[in-house]
Amino acid sequence: MKSVAVVLLNYNGLHWLKKFLGYIVENSPEADVVLIDNFSKDESVAWFKSQYPQLQCIELEENLGYAGGYNAGLKHLKNPYYALLNTDLRVTKNWLTPLLKEFESQDNTAILQPHILNQNKTSHFEYAGAAGGYLDRFGFPFCRGRILNTIEEDHGQYDQTQDIFWASGACFLIRNDVFWKLGGFDAAFFAHQEEIDLCWRAFNLGYQVKAIGTVKVYHVGGGTLAPSSMKVYLNHRNSLFMLVKNLPKQDQFYILFIRLFLDGLIGLSYLLRLKPIYTWAIIRAHISFYNSIKSMKEKSKGSPRKSHYFLIKSILFQYLIKRVLIFSRLYKKN
Repeated sequence: MKSVAVVLLNYNGLHWLKKFLGYIVENSPEADVVLIDNFSKDESVAWFKSQYPQLQCIELEENLGYAGGYNAGLKHLKNPYYALLNTDLRVTKNWLTPLLKEFESQDNTAILQPHILNQNKTSHFEYAGAAGGYLDRFGFPFCRGRILNTIEEDHGQYDQTQDIFWASGACFLIRNDVFWKLGGFDAAFFAHQEEIDLCWRAFNLGYQVKAIGTVKVYHVGGGTLAPSSMKVYLNHRNSLFMLVKNLPKQDQFYILFIRLFLDGLIGLSYLLRLKPIYTWAIIRAHISFYNSIKSMKEKSKGSPRKSHYFLIKSILFQYLIKRVLIFSRLYKKN
């Protein structure tokens, strides 16, 4: 058994496995490469077994989503570190070396993310994670290199190793013992923002999350789950789940009230842009949130909650009103 398991969660991803798995195997000699299959209906498992019979394939009996799928599959792996990768992601030579060195030299660092660039426009960061993520006070995520829909070109401006708040589920490393101390991902999320919730819970326990800018990986983005009303639904619902679970109790009512109001404005904007299906997705997200709020509070009962989780008060205000579009300018203004 090697120190790190590079683990891909697959659902009907034959196209991406054919395109990118070779890079992962070739460029990860220090790792055990493992496929967790989330009950695919295509030929991806058969292809994987025929092309890479020496690699481990963990087959699940139903599609458990990103969160549940990884929880179920990782139970079979005892490697000290997990590297979780989307199947639509290309890694480069020696990509693991600086990440593993960081783990070995910094005991309190629990989660690491390389810089994630756009496979289809390699000079630019990719939406899902860029150079590491943060939250505003109301739980809206943004990244070094990506604020809302404005994506920066990578000039090396964020290459210095940096503490971040959350690492992207497209590609991040986590210590085995920390993952299970946290109870893994929250399976109720199914997909989207479960990695932010995981990082927030790690933050509340005093662990560090870092971005390592000397390592670049390339992500297609949307390859495993294209834009859709379901994606809007999951993002809005799961963000509310995350707030209930992790906000300091004295701030919960105020923050949730404002967040629900802002969600309403976003839903109205979709309606004005003739996208009523997205407006309905937000309404459904709120209904699901109200139905689940009691269980979310119960599962996080007694957990520590730090108050200084946010980098700025409102990313929407900075972006839409003050027109701050670049992370470095945003940071200087706050």
